[in-house]
Amino acid sequence: MVMPLWDHDPFEWPTPPYVMWSLIIINFGVFLWTAGLAPDDAEAIARTAGLIPAALFGGGSASPIPAPLTLITSTFLHANFMHVFGNMIFLFVFGDDIEEALGHWRFLAFYLACGIGSGFAFALSDPSSTIDLIGASGAVSGVIAAYLLFRPCAKVFCLLGLIPLWLRAYWIIGIWATWQVIDIASRADDGVAYWAHIGGLITGAILFVVMRPAGIRLFECVEPGKAQAAGTSIS
Repeated sequence: MVMPLWDHDPFEWPTPPYVMWSLIIINFGVFLWTAGLAPDDAEAIARTAGLIPAALFGGGSASPIPAPLTLITSTFLHANFMHVFGNMIFLFVFGDDIEEALGHWRFLAFYLACGIGSGFAFALSDPSSTIDLIGASGAVSGVIAAYLLFRPCAKVFCLLGLIPLWLRAYWIIGIWATWQVIDIASRADDGVAYWAHIGGLITGAILFVVMRPAGIRLFECVEPGKAQAAGTSIS
């Protein structure tokens, strides 16, 4: 397993990544709130705000939250601490770069749209399922895809198992994405919504290409400090 820890100091940006920090705070805040509830109450919230494919496609639901809205509300619920921590560490490492590239409001729209796309992918994988989907992993997968398109050669400090090392982003993201495909192919029944991850990746890749402002180039592999030495013009 590859766990990214940081690529650079997020406080170095000219404009702080307000949206990324807000999303992290909200996700941890919602988790702490639900973790303090009785198990039955926490389960009821998951059933109410989680995404249920059968309800989304008209199978009926007694939830007070409209089924389409659960495409968003489900992304702010998590099953346990490692679930929310794992998603938020990926958002922490990769999200600030994408927010800087897109701008605050466009990044927020991008993040939510990736969550919606991942939810649809999960629902389409089994439209009659009554299992609720919760977690930000689909939305974060979209951010990961955008990072791969934007800064594939960036060096990221990570843990490969228990081994600390620096790896290029394309290795970390490539290993993670390959793992998702392998688990889908093997039909792993471990409670992880791999189709939501794939849906988020695809949605994020498409949206970043469409939504990126003029001047934001794809697959930029020249490190800023070496750009002039390499004879590359930068703007």
